[in-house]
Amino acid sequence: MNILTLISKNPALTNVSSLLARVGLATLFILTSFSKIQYFDATAQYMASAGLPEFLLPLVIAFELIGGLLIVLGLLTQLTAIAFAAFSVVSALLFHLQLDDQMQFLMFYKNIAMAGGFLALASHGAGKFSIDHLLLNRK
Repeated sequence: MNILTLISKNPALTNVSSLLARVGLATLFILTSFSKIQYFDATAQYMASAGLPEFLLPLVIAFELIGGLLIVLGLLTQLTAIAFAAFSVVSALLFHLQLDDQMQFLMFYKNIAMAGGFLALASHGAGKFSIDHLLLNRK
């Protein structure tokens, strides 16, 4: 076994790691969608402070919840992952660009790291444990 291909040459590890990556990336968005629902007014005010209209908040909630579920299920994974990568970068630029503030600096680069994770997911696909795999391999 070559340490450089520890996961990529082992189908079982590749499939499990793809599933865990999808769940890990999506869980954050699913949970924050519920938080945005619970604290709707405060979240709307926060968005307004960044110059965004309140009517976007239900769309953001729907995107985070539905998109997160699509990622977990592995359905339309590549398209949804690209959308989440873009969403993460735009969110970083709109809400966390005060890089002289330690917390905003960390939040900015957390969003950039998530975008990188979503791009990796988009390039590799959902893996065997996904609806995408079932649909692509139907006979």
